[in-house]
Amino acid sequence: MKRVVKIGGRAQGDSRLPAALAAAAATATARATAGGFLCVVHGGGDEVTNLQKRLGLQSAFIGGRRVTSVDDLEIVRMVLSGATNKRIVAQLISQGVNAVGISGEDASLFTAQITDPAMGRVGGHVTANVALIQHLVHGGFVPVISPLARDADDRAGAGLNVNGDDAAAALAAALTADELVLVADVPGVLDAGAVIPTIDEAMAHRLISSGVAAGGMAAKLDAALTALRGGAQMVRIAGLDGISDSSAGTRIVLSSPQA
Repeated sequence: MKRVVKIGGRAQGDSRLPAALAAAAATATARATAGGFLCVVHGGGDEVTNLQKRLGLQSAFIGGRRVTSVDDLEIVRMVLSGATNKRIVAQLISQGVNAVGISGEDASLFTAQITDPAMGRVGGHVTANVALIQHLVHGGFVPVISPLARDADDRAGAGLNVNGDDAAAALAAALTADELVLVADVPGVLDAGAVIPTIDEAMAHRLISSGVAAGGMAAKLDAALTALRGGAQMVRIAGLDGISDSSAGTRIVLSSPQA
């Protein structure tokens, strides 16, 4: 199975995460002859926020996405492509996983455009050039990827901060992944405290417009729909258990043509 798993910053603090990813990688390796692989995309927003506070800076968010100034971008690079990425790689290597850490800027893996100047150095319309990823997975490596991108509109190739869910969605679409799992801090998309088993496109828009899905969850639903439209076969939003349990969480589907 071709799988992309996106893990947020809080999931990274769960002691069960390295073993869960190692088990998923082992399953992918066992199916390597059939083209199976695992790719991990990570966030780390809490660590970025903590470093900003230590430096006397304020964090700001619009629609669940981080506003990023030019100075903020350097902090994002240091944290996500540096400390966070290498820590996850080290944890996976300790579990016996042949992990390698890269940035979305490497080999222009991710390119994006500034779609809202109010967000600063934040990229939307994310696309993925998966040539490097294909080389890595064919060589038996598990890529661990930080969500930064090259600016498609800047000839100098300046960097952009990209929402981790958006980056994972672009990657899953370009790889025509069998499954994208967006790991959340909750067991799925919730309504009145209960997990919604399946959400189609129309329902996703209703949940967002009504405020039932807000902030980071709204961003996850948007990313899930983007991945499906781009070619990913299935998307789930789930808690950490969703990495190994295919029935866990909320499955996102596109609306049927008759709907």
